[in-house]
Amino acid sequence: MNVKALVEENNRKRELLTPENEAYYSDLLIYIRLKFRLSELHTEEILMELLDHLLEGQQIGKTGKDIFGDDLKGYADEIIEQLPKSKKRELFPFISGIVANIVGWLLIIRGFLFLVLSPFTAVNSTVYPVTVIVIAFVIATFVIVTIIYILKLIEGTLFKEKQSKWKEVMKAGLIGAIGMALILLTVKFLPKIGPSFEFSWWASLLTGAVILASIYVRKQMNKD
Repeated sequence: MNVKALVEENNRKRELLTPENEAYYSDLLIYIRLKFRLSELHTEEILMELLDHLLEGQQIGKTGKDIFGDDLKGYADEIIEQLPKSKKRELFPFISGIVANIVGWLLIIRGFLFLVLSPFTAVNSTVYPVTVIVIAFVIATFVIVTIIYILKLIEGTLFKEKQSKWKEVMKAGLIGAIGMALILLTVKFLPKIGPSFEFSWWASLLTGAVILASIYVRKQMNKD
């Protein structure tokens, strides 16, 4: 089986678990999948083996704690130590995809606003590439920090008694608001640097559409 087939099979089999065992196994699954440096194929294979083992035990009345013990995090860490590492699951493609999505939509919004406003008021379509690169760097940094922070929040909620997650939601919302404020302040106060060129509304719409279309095509190719 390839990774996609294993994930789909895992999702299907998890529906056979009791609510208690499903919650127990989900913590194990999320914790191991969050280790992005592990081989994805080997990770999904071991998760499938653990799920099959749990389903077999469930048939004779055993729970996840009966099979894997009370220290699930320690058990998961032992498994992680045995799994081979891989460089194929680096976060760069994922993060660059998010940044490209943001840039694509910003370009489309910019083009649409310029199209709507240009008949009524003068719009400045001048673009400074160096300034744009600095802003893109700020956006990329914000995305990276936010992703790492949210992953840490998720990991911190695992292997604990299930409770309200409103504090984690508030923390994630706060860092998101701070990051967006920094981006807006950068856009507003960053001086115009280097050479410039005219970037009309239609060019902005076209570039944004090409970026988003490229992301969509890449996702479809990865599915296959």
